[in-house]
Amino acid sequence: MELESIKKIYAGYSNVYDVLFKRFFYPRIKHAITYMDIRPGERILDVGVGTGLSFSVFPRHCKVVGIDLSTEMLKKAREKIEKNGLDNIRLLGMDAMSIGFRDDSFDKVFISHVVSVVPDPYRVMSEVKRVCRKGGQVVIVNHFKSRNKLVETAEKIINPVCKKIGWRSDLCLNEFIDRAGLQVKRKYTLKKLDFWHILFTTNDK
Repeated sequence: MELESIKKIYAGYSNVYDVLFKRFFYPRIKHAITYMDIRPGERILDVGVGTGLSFSVFPRHCKVVGIDLSTEMLKKAREKIEKNGLDNIRLLGMDAMSIGFRDDSFDKVFISHVVSVVPDPYRVMSEVKRVCRKGGQVVIVNHFKSRNKLVETAEKIINPVCKKIGWRSDLCLNEFIDRAGLQVKRKYTLKKLDFWHILFTTNDK
């Protein structure tokens, strides 16, 4: 999808995003961040931070920078920061395909439900690897195409509809790992029948 289309779709979601998606997205977000083993003083980049569903999970002893393309989603995220006094988190409007930080700026990067939304997921991953220090951790939570043939067929059929509401359903996990050049340490789903995968990777540049 084009960036302007993405902005328009998520601007529309901003007021109802938590109500619609928290029950589906938050359990995996909480699990992934909890197992990132974030240490005191580490700098974390949250790519596609949205309305800030991740904020309550990040430990207060780290520094978090959240970036998102949607001004309206960031407005909701800022309200969470102000309400909860989260002075260790700051937000910036930014395109994930062109991250405005220097090389090696972060110890860890968290990317939740983003790579199937952006026009070019591999450009995003190139930028993520650039701004994450060598040996740092990149954790991805995302929907990937099912290996079940029946489910895969259904996903192909509904993919045009999914694109209209903000994401694609046909991204292949193994192809994504190979093309992004990811050194995967762990990959799994929280449930046996789950469309969302969690990837723990090490940035080897």
